[in-house]
Amino acid sequence: LMTTVAETAGDVWVHKDGDELWWTTSRSDPPTFETKKEPIERGREVVVCHNSCEQWSNKSKAGVPLRWSELHPKAKDFLSTEATLQSLSPLYRDYTLALIAGNDMLCLPGDVPKAIDKVREAIRKDQLSWDAIDYHVKRVLKAKYLYGVSMVKPINMNHLTEDLNAGIDKMRRVIAENAITLLRNDDSTSFPIREGKKVAFLGVGLSSDNEFARHLRKDYNANAYYFDYKMDSTQAQATLSLLRDRYDVVVIGIHGFNRFPANSFGISKAAQFLVKQVQEQHKTVTMVFGNPYVVGQVCDAKNLVLCYEDDSATQKKAADLLYGRFFAKGKLPVTVCGPFTYGYGITENRMLRKVAPSDLGFDRQKLLGIDSIVEDAIRQQAIPGAVVLVAKDGKIAYEKAFGHLGYDSTEEVYPQTLYDLASITKVMATTVSLMKLYDEGKLKLDKKLGDYLPWVKGSNKANLTVKDILLHQAGLKSFIPFYRETIDVMTDGLPRNIVYTPRVDSLHNLRVAANMYMRDDWMDTIYNRILVSEVAGKGKYVYSDNDFIFLGKIVEAISGMTLDQYVKTTFYDKLNMHSTGFKPLNRFSINRIAPTENDLLFRKQLVHGDVHDPGAAMFGGVAGHAGLFSDAYDLAVLSQVMLNGGAYNGIRFFKKETIKSWTAYQSTISRRGFGFDKPEKDNATRKEPYPSASTPLETYGHTGFTGTCFWIDPKNNLTYIFLSNRVNSPDQNKFGRMN
Repeated sequence: LMTTVAETAGDVWVHKDGDELWWTTSRSDPPTFETKKEPIERGREVVVCHNSCEQWSNKSKAGVPLRWSELHPKAKDFLSTEATLQSLSPLYRDYTLALIAGNDMLCLPGDVPKAIDKVREAIRKDQLSWDAIDYHVKRVLKAKYLYGVSMVKPINMNHLTEDLNAGIDKMRRVIAENAITLLRNDDSTSFPIREGKKVAFLGVGLSSDNEFARHLRKDYNANAYYFDYKMDSTQAQATLSLLRDRYDVVVIGIHGFNRFPANSFGISKAAQFLVKQVQEQHKTVTMVFGNPYVVGQVCDAKNLVLCYEDDSATQKKAADLLYGRFFAKGKLPVTVCGPFTYGYGITENRMLRKVAPSDLGFDRQKLLGIDSIVEDAIRQQAIPGAVVLVAKDGKIAYEKAFGHLGYDSTEEVYPQTLYDLASITKVMATTVSLMKLYDEGKLKLDKKLGDYLPWVKGSNKANLTVKDILLHQAGLKSFIPFYRETIDVMTDGLPRNIVYTPRVDSLHNLRVAANMYMRDDWMDTIYNRILVSEVAGKGKYVYSDNDFIFLGKIVEAISGMTLDQYVKTTFYDKLNMHSTGFKPLNRFSINRIAPTENDLLFRKQLVHGDVHDPGAAMFGGVAGHAGLFSDAYDLAVLSQVMLNGGAYNGIRFFKKETIKSWTAYQSTISRRGFGFDKPEKDNATRKEPYPSASTPLETYGHTGFTGTCFWIDPKNNLTYIFLSNRVNSPDQNKFGRMN
């Protein structure tokens, strides 16, 4: 797919309607456009401009040609057909105007020999030079070589239509997701719309459901009301009465208008009145599907989104934006009204900027190998979907989402999809908290567990050092199945009523899963099980969840805050990591979260939005070893803090020497740093290198059981993040075997 640049020196759009010639201008004063090179340098933008339409005022000029450079691209398409040229004026056959204006090619000349004669005539008259011809020819040839057109390949005519249109639906979805523009978001309580709100959809210009309406019904159980442009003011008043005092949010979709500004683009006065009244009387989100200039009709809307097209792909993506499944990325290609000028658009305020991979030294074709690997894993049902992010030198070179939330789900994965990070919690919550407390002099690595947690004194855990616990060599058991004594083995392992209830009450406040709340005092039983568990001989590496359950409690004991509160206020809020945290259902709708496992052993349900790890679930969703949810971008931000030596955006989070020490090899019997995982020390000769043979030894990171990992490579100033829900697969270990 080759991107082309359409550029005009003016903003005149000529079209014919019956026997009448019409023209369009955007404003009385001539607009200012960039020079011809700037749009390419700024990202291959298509520069177009047109607005109000009026009939040709001087019909005597109908046979006089306009300069080609003054025409809107749509006018050029219209005028490039032989029939149109003949019907308007024979003078329009002067195709050389296009070349003189700077175009590289003549598109669809009706009479090729005459077009060539005209070019020769222009050269003889010094209107066009051979140097200009050579310049344009070289540009065309360069493009052909770049896109492989120079290599003549026979075209298989079988299934030609299908081949030409292969991937079109996906392309439309990608274009829609990147184009949709958020223009105003003055009421954050109404956009994005959270689950649980009573929602109405007012389909202006519609008489029945479309794709957008169907998604609103599915996402919010919304009631739909339709008002087409044939309805009158009486029907508008009736619609207002039906909406009054019944809904938390009314979504106004403006559809089915025409392309021409005359008569308000065909939007009836009754429809305009209805939209205005609904906006004044309700909390609303107004979404315009089509010509951007229609935004001028609703310029004062409190929440306003421009969607550019009215097809099913755009409607689906508009519903996804409304739900918060992705952030708006679009910018206005034209000035439409008031503050909404060319280039305007509200986007996520990202600290890490996405750039072209080549700007960071990456081979784009090699990065596409990631696509092949992930797509193959999805095809083989090793994972239902994934997000992959690669950042270098503080910029994002690669960020892509693949697949769906589940195998039976139609919900696509987005870069903003939240995943259960599992044991990455050990690092991105607990370890970073300990590093901060260490920097503040509140934590000593040689201190003992009993020094920080009085309730362990008198047990065989009291004299374990923080250092040994961080390195997983304190001798603690790797895992204690706390849940087993809370299920009834006589009834197929169902949760025992003495421990759980389906609803929260004064005695049962710890949410373990949907409709499953654990009694508060059972926490004493869990702590007791940890305290009485055996401790193996020291000096032996045993990867243990119990290590980090204790370390999480140390953070809470020193800080006086719960672990989730401490990491939120100390790190996540300051770094704008608003997607990261424990218990995500308290902040996000469930469809933004990837489901994990269909838990047949303990909870007897698909775990979705609650932590997958049974132990962390029984701690109420917050524990030092598991429970953290995030998206790939937020993890990249905290990773960049580490690569920056502990500082970000003018804020110092860690001392540089602390990062260097904690992420280095700290054990003679394992590959571990303090909390962090690292490559095997003998990767160069190892039969099964970890994480890969080419990984520098300076690298550090962690993996998660649910199918997640992140690796930070300070040698190459690189971060790699992979998030998936591989435990939501028929064969949970297949993805690991494919490595």
